[in-house]
Amino acid sequence: MDLERFCASSRVVIVAGKGGVGKTTVTAALATAAARTGMSVLIVEVEGKSGLAACFDRPSLTYEETELRPGLRARTLTPDDALLEYLDDHGMRRISRRLSRSGALDVVATAVPGMRDILVLGKVKQLERAGVADLIVLDAPAAGHAVNFLVSARGLVDAVKVGPINKQATDVLELLHDAARCQVVLVTLPEETPVNELVDTAYAIEDRAGVALGPIVVNGCVTARSAEAGHTREAIEADAAVAGHTISPAEVDALARATAFRTDLRERQVAQCERLARKLPLPQVRLPFLFTADVGPAEIDILADALAAGIGALDPVGAR
Repeated sequence: MDLERFCASSRVVIVAGKGGVGKTTVTAALATAAARTGMSVLIVEVEGKSGLAACFDRPSLTYEETELRPGLRARTLTPDDALLEYLDDHGMRRISRRLSRSGALDVVATAVPGMRDILVLGKVKQLERAGVADLIVLDAPAAGHAVNFLVSARGLVDAVKVGPINKQATDVLELLHDAARCQVVLVTLPEETPVNELVDTAYAIEDRAGVALGPIVVNGCVTARSAEAGHTREAIEADAAVAGHTISPAEVDALARATAFRTDLRERQVAQCERLARKLPLPQVRLPFLFTADVGPAEIDILADALAAGIGALDPVGAR
């Protein structure tokens, strides 16, 4: 499937996954890949301090938009800021200032269950309707909160039958239920527990939130190496000789163990990806394991390349 076609298939892409699977990194990579196609892209961070800005060597995001790269902007959204803006837009600036000064914002934002989430999603809906970007990529809360985040609108529609809250929740539901406007991309690692949690999250999102699911991104995959199968002690020594190096028996042992570990790890990862495919019949895009703890612009570019290649290899019919 063509990357540009994929990025244009929904105006809002919500990236979600268990904490620690690289959800924010995938958000940055997807946004970067989309911006390369010439699209204007806005990343929306909703939890704060997610490390998104660090992926681009930028200071922490604020409520105001920041340009990260040409065609790529980002901002953070908080319920408090969204509430203040909502009140200002509806002619209640004096009330918003009084709430801000009194410290009562949090009380108002939590007065109704799901209110904090609907304030954020309502702002996302407003941004989508205003056409502020060709694509909005939302770095969603971690998986445990993501489901509640996405079903908050349904709960408010059922609980509040009239008034502005009902209208806001109804509008958000229309956004979430329209696959041409919104889809969720789930991120996991090729490990047993993350895969189990992703499967549970996926079915909960489909059943309870009614949001379309895009391809699954499997992050941190060890890539295949054609030489691994025959990388015995003798092969290692022969490779070293060809390269003009002499290595000690201890170094040969260490390299042989490292090769065996890598091969075993890849086999286990492939097994988990196959198990995931059986449990959840959605296309998979696999991203490489990065041998660094620090993810910056160079690493995001590597992942954006891999993401573009993975999406390009998807079946156009089964990509949704």
